[in-house]
Amino acid sequence: MPRLRANLDFMPSPDPDRPGLLIRDAYRYSDATLIIPPALVECLRCFDGELTELDLRAELVRITGDLNVSELERNIIDTLAGAGFLEDENYARMREERHLQFAGEPRREATHSGSAYPDEPVALRETLGGWMNGGNGNGTKRLMGIAAPHVSPEGGWKSYQAAYSALKTEYKDRTFVVLGTSHYGESERFGLTRKPFVTPLGESAVDLPLVNKLAGEAADSIVMEDYCHSIEHSIEFQVLFLQYCYGPDIRILPILCGSFARSIYGGGAPEKDEKVRRFLGALGELATREGDRLFWVLGIDMAHMGRRYGDHFAAHAGRGEMERVAERDSLRIDRINAGDAGGFWDLVQERHDDLKWCGSSPLYTFLKVAPEARGELNHYEQWNIDEQSVVSFAGISFSKEA
Repeated sequence: MPRLRANLDFMPSPDPDRPGLLIRDAYRYSDATLIIPPALVECLRCFDGELTELDLRAELVRITGDLNVSELERNIIDTLAGAGFLEDENYARMREERHLQFAGEPRREATHSGSAYPDEPVALRETLGGWMNGGNGNGTKRLMGIAAPHVSPEGGWKSYQAAYSALKTEYKDRTFVVLGTSHYGESERFGLTRKPFVTPLGESAVDLPLVNKLAGEAADSIVMEDYCHSIEHSIEFQVLFLQYCYGPDIRILPILCGSFARSIYGGGAPEKDEKVRRFLGALGELATREGDRLFWVLGIDMAHMGRRYGDHFAAHAGRGEMERVAERDSLRIDRINAGDAGGFWDLVQERHDDLKWCGSSPLYTFLKVAPEARGELNHYEQWNIDEQSVVSFAGISFSKEA
């Protein structure tokens, strides 16, 4: 039988009236959401690409105690296949159609409008105004960049406020290089797009000459018109806040940074990988050449702890294990603020990044291509994304070393 896709989202059903395992497609190739009843969850192990329908039938007989499981067996196979959740021809077709659809679209639409934030402009401005109200700015310091969360603004608005209230009117005409975490993209690769980004506040143009420059100098390192841009929130949320601060008439250079998994699990610096080395070189040369014409915006979260993220304990913000996580986060932030890319990465590699910092690759990329950057922590916090799981994040501002 075909293998169950490994790139699906699996989580306990949030509906108490329908317990079980909820499965959905984070890539949005499929709109289906399935809830597998608790008794049948174990039979999903049969979809490993090696076992047969006969093995599934035997597992169902064991689970149900009934020899007549043919209809149930067929229903399970057909439901998973029809939803596009198996690595078969139907999934390949759905994937190809969605990639072609995104490639042909003239702009990158607001994927998370109406869910993570209001989709009506007046209501959105009011909501953003509430999140940003009370920001103290960053004094007279001249900045070259900021790091903000990409967690839901409802949960992380204090850190968004701490980062974006530091922006000044004088930065508006720069190109905002937005380095976002690629949650769904290839590791050791970087995703680019030429499509303008749309939110309910308007449309923001991509700096095409800079995109073309990177695409020409590091083509093998780049996924051009990366489909992940169509579903990724880590850049969308930054564009939203930039538009609130400056209006939609801004230029952006959106870059999705895949994880540096080979380095984390295999050792060595990320640039030991040729594709990473080439892209960091190209982006570093661009940063040197463009200088103050650029302003850097990093969309990053930090630790991901608790049941949702595979830990054996229930995590509670600011309590118990999360107090120790805060101490370890602080050590990494200190290395970031010091501009110490190597020292930061040494901490990330400890225990194969058991803190699960999903913003580590954008941060390392920035520290390598802008080695003169020195950071200042404006706000740090932890947030219970559910009752047993916590995400940490911060607002950081960067200026040039004196």
